[in-house]
Amino acid sequence: MNIKWKNPKQPHMQIREKDGVTWLAYPAFEALPGILHGFSTRLGGVSQGIFSSMNLSFTRGDDPDAVMENYRRIGQAIGFTPDQIVCSDQTHTVNVRRVTAKDRGRGILRERGYTDVDGLVTDEPDVVLATFYADCVPLFFVDPVKKAIGLSHSGWRGTVGKIGKVTVEKMTEEFGSDPADLYAAVGPSICQDCYEVSEDVALQFKEKFAKEYHSRLLLEKGGGKYQLNLWEANVCVFQEAGIKKERILMPGICTCCNPDFLFSHRASQGKRGNLAAFLGIHGRNA
Repeated sequence: MNIKWKNPKQPHMQIREKDGVTWLAYPAFEALPGILHGFSTRLGGVSQGIFSSMNLSFTRGDDPDAVMENYRRIGQAIGFTPDQIVCSDQTHTVNVRRVTAKDRGRGILRERGYTDVDGLVTDEPDVVLATFYADCVPLFFVDPVKKAIGLSHSGWRGTVGKIGKVTVEKMTEEFGSDPADLYAAVGPSICQDCYEVSEDVALQFKEKFAKEYHSRLLLEKGGGKYQLNLWEANVCVFQEAGIKKERILMPGICTCCNPDFLFSHRASQGKRGNLAAFLGIHGRNA
């Protein structure tokens, strides 16, 4: 498959494959002891049609048995089981929830028991955080000092609301994390070239982000249309939260540029499944 990398010389993510399942990973995260993570692709599942083949959504009309088999396959490849997963309940908020081992299985094997949660944090082993995508931005956070993690969903509303900063603040509040210790990553999502927004959205970014960043975030096209750079916006949010530039990882790959490899809402005009980001802590004795 011909993958279109945005930075072909040095993408921050790399393709991984095991037992026919293909996912994306950050080498820098793989080097951190005790951390498991991955971002799914369309490859390696059993779903059919517009959901082909690694769809990880129960709510878009796919066969639930196929979705569960997809979870089993992606988990086996990356290194977890479905009963370890805790899912978000994404409604484009900036709400971030601390979860524990008692929450394992929520959104997969049992009801969530919470609503309107776009970010999750934990410091407990064998809890795998999961958030879902088809163009919006995954945000990964790892604190190797406090052994804590965070995973948040950031569409344009979450980005303008700075959910990345909210997640860092939640980790500081719950676990005593120092932002300077954190590693953070922007996940596969829609790039600036593919993401046209209306003037009302652009104005919100101009209001919430310092003027010095406007030229990095927005390219005016005329007629009240702009190209929005969600990747750079979230880098600005990370740095505002106190994360060091050298500890920020970028995806190097756009969902909309690669619709045969990654689900994209825009490229498919809404006829698609969901990708998932996973982030967990191995058991203390693993």
